[in-house]
Amino acid sequence: MKKRIIIGLSVFALIFFAGGIYIVSTIEKATSTLDRLIRLHQVEILREQLLTDARRVQADLAFKGTHYARELDTVVAHVLELGNEARSCLGCHHSEEITAKITDLVQQVQNYKDALSRVLTIRANTARLEEEEHRAVDVGQQLVDQLTTMTSLTRARLDQRTRASLQAIGGMKSVLFILISIGPILALGLAVIFIKGFTRPVGLLLQATRKVKGGDLSFRIQGLRDEFGEVAASFNEMSASLHEQIQNMQRAEHLKMVGEMAAGLVHEVKNPLAGIKASIQILLQEGNVPEEDRVVLTAVLGEVNRIESLMKGLLDFARPPKPQFMPVDMNSVVESSITLSLPYSSVASGSRKAVEIVKRLDPRLPMVMADPNQMQQVLLNLFMNAVEAMPGGGTLTVSTSENLETGSSPDMGRHIQIEIADTGKGIDEETRKKIFQPFFTTKRKGTGLGLAITKRFVEMHSGKISIDQNPNGGTIFRILLPRTNMEETTAPTGALTGR
Repeated sequence: MKKRIIIGLSVFALIFFAGGIYIVSTIEKATSTLDRLIRLHQVEILREQLLTDARRVQADLAFKGTHYARELDTVVAHVLELGNEARSCLGCHHSEEITAKITDLVQQVQNYKDALSRVLTIRANTARLEEEEHRAVDVGQQLVDQLTTMTSLTRARLDQRTRASLQAIGGMKSVLFILISIGPILALGLAVIFIKGFTRPVGLLLQATRKVKGGDLSFRIQGLRDEFGEVAASFNEMSASLHEQIQNMQRAEHLKMVGEMAAGLVHEVKNPLAGIKASIQILLQEGNVPEEDRVVLTAVLGEVNRIESLMKGLLDFARPPKPQFMPVDMNSVVESSITLSLPYSSVASGSRKAVEIVKRLDPRLPMVMADPNQMQQVLLNLFMNAVEAMPGGGTLTVSTSENLETGSSPDMGRHIQIEIADTGKGIDEETRKKIFQPFFTTKRKGTGLGLAITKRFVEMHSGKISIDQNPNGGTIFRILLPRTNMEETTAPTGALTGR
């Protein structure tokens, strides 16, 4: 969102700056055009004034000798004014062509003045005076004709240029009006975009907080990006973490109730069961018991033992013993657990149903703080399940490694990883979702507490256990245990990768 705001404001500022430059340049251009038109009209006025003065002098010459004749000083003043007007026209032009015409005009005016001067100064020679008067009239008429032609042409061009300039100024004015109108519209559009960009994410966040406040911790914010996307991701993580913590608290409460119930149930069942078991054992020791009854009693004794095992597993799950943490080399625990599981793994050479054990243990695996007995029980449960998943034989691969990636928990930034992979028939997705639930089992005689207890022990070590599909067929159980804060110590056994 920050980038959008910066880009939007930059575009708006750029448009505003460009529009300001255009407006200033347009005003300058219009002002320059109007100044040029004013100067041209001033020149036109000077030319018309020159024509008027020429006609006035020509009239003075025509009225000479009549009772309408002006005084000599007035005529002389008119002639001098005509010369001054001609010279002022010469100072207003810079084009070579126009300067040449004006120079010729000034020369024509000078010739007219000379002719008039001779007319005004000759007194005795009447014939010559009359000749000079005719000559002055002819020169004046030529001057008037030249000024009339020049003024007419100049007026037509000036009118055409004035109309073109006014049209250009009108176009500039329209563009200025459009720019002035677009500015507020553009600002309003950007404001709407920014407001929408703020209100929608804020509305979604507000909706999410209300959902969470109402108890819907499964609600997740979708469709937000940029900074709001980061806030939404953090909110979703917070909701998921809160949901998980509430579930853990509820589960802890349930386990506490189950523990109390299990303790009471075990206490109530254990004593009668012990009496039944002792009685059956005494009966089996009698020599006069028929064989068929002995078979029945043996079967009953086996079921009693199974009930005792079930009671013990229930009590271990509901009220597990507190871990006794100490520095542990997990490679050694893995080795001892494999050794204990060998009698159940059908490893006899030459057997078709033999399970081949592959060990890939990291010799540089650091020590962890753990309860070795509980971790051994965890590994034994997983090894036993892996062997039972391969009744026709297969490969059991055990791997240990140090994982430096950041885990889902802040306390698991660095942890060790234990993988137990089998090549059995595998577990479907639906079963994997329920595999760690208490009393869930796919075995005909299973109690459904083995993996639940395993998960409980791992979580008591602040670790995590997960199940995944083995690419080579079968299942992979993955255990993550947080590393200890003490100084790293390599495994003393120096277990090497091998089979």
